[in-house]
Amino acid sequence: MSAPSTSCRIDVFWHDGMLDHDTGKGVFDTGMNPGFLEVLEKHPENSDRIRNIVSILRKGPISSYISWHSGSPATIHQLLSFHSQEYVDMLIEADKNGGKKEICCGTFLNPGSFNAALLAAGTTLSAMKYILDGYGELIYALVRPPGHHAQPTQADGYCFFNNAGLAVQLALDSGCKKVLVLDIDVHYGNGTAEGFYRSDKVLTVSLHMNHGSWGPSHPQNGTVDELGEGEGFGYNLNVPLPNGSGDKGYGYAMRELVIPAVEKFEPDMMVLVIGQDSSARWHVILLQIEIALKE
Repeated sequence: MSAPSTSCRIDVFWHDGMLDHDTGKGVFDTGMNPGFLEVLEKHPENSDRIRNIVSILRKGPISSYISWHSGSPATIHQLLSFHSQEYVDMLIEADKNGGKKEICCGTFLNPGSFNAALLAAGTTLSAMKYILDGYGELIYALVRPPGHHAQPTQADGYCFFNNAGLAVQLALDSGCKKVLVLDIDVHYGNGTAEGFYRSDKVLTVSLHMNHGSWGPSHPQNGTVDELGEGEGFGYNLNVPLPNGSGDKGYGYAMRELVIPAVEKFEPDMMVLVIGQDSSARWHVILLQIEIALKE
């Protein structure tokens, strides 16, 4: 295989400190021990997932195409570009008190979690700055805790800070006039949508399962009638997909709904929020990539 050209390079931003976020064990994501299980489950958002992703990128079929960069923690000032002071202060206080706190259903702030969340946010911002400064074209911020459910004033769905939302705001503050957010995940990217729900400068598009609201931390339904408000009306596009949708379903949604909307919007910057939970056959995809690269 010949050496990859610069145009094929993928710049990956990562920091090992994000592994320090310990989500604990229990029954699924509850953290509960009913007292009669021999082995407690790891929380579904655990460090093993991202360790494997890092390993695949370092050792797998596209390793020669990747350039690695280290991230750094976000500052409180940076967090306030998306989140409220009251919410950030609450997380700081919880961390000072030793963590071990369930912020919302299934979302645990344990010792090490807050610093990992700062690294996730800061690493994403570092990735955005890298592309804004003209150093790369395709940048991947590999981060945890995840972020797309975190709203300006509350945590949700294993997310503390909205990494993508912070990156979008940095792009706007740096001169981008219009930014696209394309979120592909089993679950609605409600936090990012909420953050820009009244803005016509950001087109938020989410492809997700039709799951509806799941409680006080996630009041949004992700339905097609959630279109934005005020100046942002028409700038939130929800594409709820039937359970079991595969490549053909995603392809149809992209061709018929997403691409026309993006072409009409004409963004200066695109931020892709790609959840791994909708890619059950990732090992097959990797094999296909390896075969294609060898041809």
